[in-house]
Amino acid sequence: MSDVREVVVNGADDGQRLDRWLKKNVPELPYALAQKLIRKGAIKVNGKKAKTDTRLATGEIVRLPPMEDKPKAPSYRVSPDDEKLIKSCVIFDDGDLVILNKPAGLATQGGGDEKRHIDGMVSVLTNKEGIAPRLVHRLDKETSGVLVLARSPEAVRRLGKMFQGRDIRKLYWAVTLGVPAQREGEIRAPIGKTKGPIKDKMIIDDEDGKHAITDFVVVDKVQGQSAFVAFMPRTGRTHQIRVHASEILECPIVGDSRYHGKGEKWGEMEQLTLANRLHLHARRLVFNHPITDSPLDVWADLPKDLVKSWKTLGFNPSEKIDPFEELF
Repeated sequence: MSDVREVVVNGADDGQRLDRWLKKNVPELPYALAQKLIRKGAIKVNGKKAKTDTRLATGEIVRLPPMEDKPKAPSYRVSPDDEKLIKSCVIFDDGDLVILNKPAGLATQGGGDEKRHIDGMVSVLTNKEGIAPRLVHRLDKETSGVLVLARSPEAVRRLGKMFQGRDIRKLYWAVTLGVPAQREGEIRAPIGKTKGPIKDKMIIDDEDGKHAITDFVVVDKVQGQSAFVAFMPRTGRTHQIRVHASEILECPIVGDSRYHGKGEKWGEMEQLTLANRLHLHARRLVFNHPITDSPLDVWADLPKDLVKSWKTLGFNPSEKIDPFEELF
């Protein structure tokens, strides 16, 4: 018989239903039994009874009752190549936090057919005390750049609140198809999930969408063909920058097959031998350390394929350009 377990909800699971959270985080617990335990009040959230459709928030504590020991689900096996990869991605590690420069094409979490992901590889970053870091937030699979993990439950909880409360400043670099009509501006357009057959696609939804705010500045441009745009999302909606760029600026991000970034204009761009990927990179995060409260300013270099694209278009890939700096 196992002991009572208390699990802190991390930022990557913010907003997830309790039953789905259990399926993902406690795979050895049968779904029918989970429903029964929830109905009986044996599974609690922040010490209170919950329902199967209760939405969890970052930092909340899910209490799991003692359960009969059963064989654990097969653990994720990290290949030698992936171990080398994940270790090479580390750009900061002070014991409390681990910060990665995530490569494009690698999912943050598993689910569905996604068998290879950051969440399954973090065990190789376990410290001498036997503590592995945990995800605090997410980046799209196709997006590269700064990704924060934390080792202690307290750091996970505080960082989750910081991301949720918008106490973290995020800078993204992108190349767009076409040049925005305005050099700079603020986009306010609610985002919701499409009701069509295409899964995981987001749209501008004035009726049911969640409010979303993105600031942008055109840093450089190539005639009317494309632009180097800096984005600063003030909210954290799924695919927020990609949707706002495509639907509001009418300048989708280069290589974004989901949001028109591989349309007619892409054919012309492709001839320039640009990288065949989403040209979106989480370049910088500025925030206070969740444990020491000291300021942190983390930059993630552009990966080699994007450096080539930036240079091909005549943009500067090396300078630490943040046009929003003066706002803070």
